[in-house]
Amino acid sequence: MAVLWLLAPFFFPSVNRAQVPVYEVTPVESTVKFGVDSSVPIKGTFDKWNASMKFSSMDVRSGVLEIEIEADSVNTGSGLKNSKLKSKDFFDVKDSPVITFKSTKVVQTSPNTFDLEGDFTIRGVTKTEKLTLTDNGKGSTSGSIEGTMAFDRKDYGMNKGIPFIKIANRVEVNVSLKWKRISGPAPVFQQ
Repeated sequence: MAVLWLLAPFFFPSVNRAQVPVYEVTPVESTVKFGVDSSVPIKGTFDKWNASMKFSSMDVRSGVLEIEIEADSVNTGSGLKNSKLKSKDFFDVKDSPVITFKSTKVVQTSPNTFDLEGDFTIRGVTKTEKLTLTDNGKGSTSGSIEGTMAFDRKDYGMNKGIPFIKIANRVEVNVSLKWKRISGPAPVFQQ
């Protein structure tokens, strides 16, 4: 009888572990965009990326947002701009094909807004950046998160310019992620 009691945790997983929110991000309805102030507008999207939201408990602050972008999928609508952004001077897609963000800390700033600190990696350089999010769909089974992060391109080795175009150092990234809760209860928000 004692042996069965000792083995029970292996056959009957903890209810708490099974009862965490599980989400799926739907890329078809979502976007990752960027923009840089410049004398000739430089705005675009990334066409290939993945994102996930995972929770280790019911507390919304236990959430981890991960975004992985294929740098080669940059699309500004201009072949010339795309080529320059993919080059060694900017994204350096040959040596650094992936841009990532992984949150390390979640701070709820209002009933449906959050500051996510995280590791942002571009061109093989990783620094802590902040993504400010608004959750549209609190407590429901589907919704979206809208977020903005700004970084200094020179901090990541993007020191060059484009001939005849004046480019600001500040780059703004905007994410719009449609999500669906596929299992588990809704996470618990702070009031």
